Amino acid sequence: MKSITELRPLDAFDPQALELLAASDAFHAALYPAASNHLVDPASLMQAGVSFLGVWAGERLLGCGAVKRGAEADGRRYGELKRMFVRPEARGKGLSRQLVAALEALLRSEGIGLARLETGIYQPEALGLYRALSYVEREPFGDYEPDPLSRFMEKPL
Repeated sequence: MKSITELRPLDAFDPQALELLAASDAFHAALYPAASNHLVDPASLMQAGVSFLGVWAGERLLGCGAVKRGAEADGRRYGELKRMFVRPEARGKGLSRQLVAALEALLRSEGIGLARLETGIYQPEALGLYRALSYVEREPFGDYEPDPLSRFMEKPL
């Protein structure tokens, strides 16, 4: 059976993307103080080195996710998953798994062998998803500081 959803690049300034990002912002603001929210704005999602994808059912945007390329001081490259969010009414259908798989595939196609992310402790579904996809906890990376409300994770690709 063919999936009714389609993954494709997403313009962060598309009205549906802006609506979805605003819903994500509100969701995170209800769970965490501003200092523990590490969300990037729409302009950041359109920069070089960032791929922003949407999952669509027809013309309706159901979810989004991005990967931002980064590198350690020693030059080792990685991709950081950002702005993963699925509309509440579309959850439980595997859309997040589709988004993560597509973002990981982009990294692999560029020879990047490591995916990382930051998520919050009050999101058990997200933590469960990432653990089920073989992500393991690690120390903060990049510009992140230790935060008791954050969980940092990575996965070799």
